[in-house]
Amino acid sequence: MFIPLHDANGLHHIKLQYVTLGLIAANVIIYLATTLGGEQFTNAAVLGLGFIPSVVHHTAGLPVQFIVIPEDWSYLTYAFLHADIIHLGGNMLFLWVFGDNVEDALGHVRYLVFYLLCAVAGAFVHGLVAPDSQEPLIGASGAIAGVVTAYLVLHPRVKIWILAFARIPLRIPAYIIIALWIALQFVMFAIGGDDRISWACHVGGILAGAVLVLILRRGDVPLMDKELVTPRSVKVVQKSAVEPGEAGPVQRWGRR
Repeated sequence: MFIPLHDANGLHHIKLQYVTLGLIAANVIIYLATTLGGEQFTNAAVLGLGFIPSVVHHTAGLPVQFIVIPEDWSYLTYAFLHADIIHLGGNMLFLWVFGDNVEDALGHVRYLVFYLLCAVAGAFVHGLVAPDSQEPLIGASGAIAGVVTAYLVLHPRVKIWILAFARIPLRIPAYIIIALWIALQFVMFAIGGDDRISWACHVGGILAGAVLVLILRRGDVPLMDKELVTPRSVKVVQKSAVEPGEAGPVQRWGRR
C-alpha cells in the first residue's frame, strides 16, 4: 500500500533510539545467520523458533531434533525470523521510520517491553484464530503493527514522506495514511485475504499497540499531537532584530 521514507519528527526526550537500532541490528544479524546456514538450517530455525499454534496448544508435536526452546518462548522468538530480504527490509524500514518517536515517548526500557508485548499479542491472536495450524508464523509484523499504531496515537498530524503504491512520492499527514493502513488490516482479516500473510497477527499487534502506548508512555507526553514541538533538526534563532538575509541555520534531514 505504501512505503514510509521519512517523517522529520525530532526526538525530545532521548538522544538516540538505542533500542530501535538494536532491534534492527538483531533482526538483520539473525536473518543473516539463518540464511548463511543454508536451506536446511533455515528450515530448522523456522520450525524450532517460529510460532506454530498447534504445537503451542499441544494438539501437535515437533520432532525431537527441532525442539530448541520451550514452545511458549516462540511467542517472542518468531518475531526475529524473516522469510526473505523483502520481508525483512519492509519490516525494518517501518521500524526505522516510526520506532524512534515511539521510543522517545516511552523511554528505552518501556519501549522494549512495548515492542515485545506487541509481538506476543500478534502471535496470541494468530493462535486464537487458527489454533490447529501447523504452519510456522514468522516475522516482526505484529510488533511493527503495534509501533505504527502507537505512532498514530502520538503523532497523527506529523507529515510523512511515503511512496504510494511503491512509486508515487507524497508528503501526507500520518493520520491519513496510517489510518488507511490499519483499516486495510482489519478488512483483510475480516474477508480472509492473502493467506500468506497473518492478518490476525497484524490485528493483535494493532490492538496491543493502541492500549499499551496509553499505559507506558511518559507522563508528560501528550497524545494526538496536542503539543507540537519544533524538531531538533531545525534550529530557531531568536534575536531582537534580524538583519535581512540573517536566518538561523537549518539542517536538511540529512508473514509477515
